[in-house]
Amino acid sequence: MIRRKGYIFTTKHHSKRGIMSTVFGVLSIITLGSCVYLSYLNKGEINTRHAAAAVLAVIYMIIGIILGAWSTIEREKFKMFTVLGIVTNAVAFGMLSIILYAGAYID
Repeated sequence: MIRRKGYIFTTKHHSKRGIMSTVFGVLSIITLGSCVYLSYLNKGEINTRHAAAAVLAVIYMIIGIILGAWSTIEREKFKMFTVLGIVTNAVAFGMLSIILYAGAYID
């Protein structure tokens, strides 16, 4: 076999903590969205399983923000997943804030 010689211009890799932060952010957005959708299908009545899933999404969001902040201090790493993880967890936090506001002030 003939192997082509390639050039490596950088030794940077994506941060594993940043990737996990992004995964936790996406998981929390999907979980909160599905809780709201399933509550809508039950005509506003929330099941205890949905509430437990929402609490789990909050835990994922907190862990994702911590991992995203922790991965910002790593050197010689790409920052794409770090920033994406922080943004997705911030969006999940915004969704949670809207859900709590709507639950408290809308009859």
